Amino acid sequence: MLYIIFKYLVKLELFIFCRTKVINKPAMLKTKGPLLLAFNHPNSFLDAIILDILFDQPVWSLARGDAFKGKAISFILRSFRILPVYRTSEGTEKLSENYKTFDACIEIFQEDGCVQIFSEGRCVNEWHLRPLKKGTARLANMAWDNNIPLRVLPLGINYSSFERFGKNVFINFGDFIHSSDIDLTASDGVRNQVFNNLLQEQLQGLIYEIDLKDKDTQRRLLVREPSLLKKIILALPAAIGFILNAPLYLPIRSFVKQKAGGTGHYDSVMLGILMIVYPFYLLLLVLIAYLVTGSAWSWLLMLVGPFTAWSYVQLKEQLDK
Repeated sequence: MLYIIFKYLVKLELFIFCRTKVINKPAMLKTKGPLLLAFNHPNSFLDAIILDILFDQPVWSLARGDAFKGKAISFILRSFRILPVYRTSEGTEKLSENYKTFDACIEIFQEDGCVQIFSEGRCVNEWHLRPLKKGTARLANMAWDNNIPLRVLPLGINYSSFERFGKNVFINFGDFIHSSDIDLTASDGVRNQVFNNLLQEQLQGLIYEIDLKDKDTQRRLLVREPSLLKKIILALPAAIGFILNAPLYLPIRSFVKQKAGGTGHYDSVMLGILMIVYPFYLLLLVLIAYLVTGSAWSWLLMLVGPFTAWSYVQLKEQLDK
């Protein structure tokens, strides 16, 4: 139940937070399991959230193990269909816990479920494919060893910005990798290497390679200019949206930049805070409007606030400075 409520709240939030979503193969979003989504990791847990929201089928996620501190937090994360994966940097004594996570993934696949994994391992805000870790290959081969008809779907997720509210998101799906693409009689090391070669070859064509200082290429690949008609229609709502939402947004942006700017988690922290705070902010606006005007129509601010915020996002600058 907690997962379902969270999913619908985030879906509404992403309507504003993501300016537009460009998907090369939309039909892939209806793919059924057993399925392993293998992709890059440029923008913290926002990567996983976007795919979970877009896919018809519920998606389990694998996240860094150090986030699972304490029973309460661990319970909440697992309620959101998130399982831990530990790295050597988090302590070699924790690595054995990964076997439990992989076993849980196998059970999910056996029930025709879907799991997503960050094949690069670590999050870095950049347009670049980094060397792949072995986790994706090991999980896929483990499923095939258990005679599960798993399909691995490579995809690249690309953002127009890493620290700007309202971003264009480009999701590029590749082609399925099947067990028939791997010699299952080979040694584990050979199988993992062959798998990673296949996955890397596909991801290289799905992930944008752009230098952080190359604004010309960023604008060419990542910017989607609104039409003149759209600019005219949304000009007034956009201005209202800035005035209406700035008292909440600007202080939160300043706080998050101070705490999470440059860490790779800025967008995710912004989304998390706004998802919790924004509904209460709208209720406050409604209350103030009602006390000032006495009009029962004040409740319309619950709709006007998000719509005008969306309008502003549609017209604002799309690239980081």
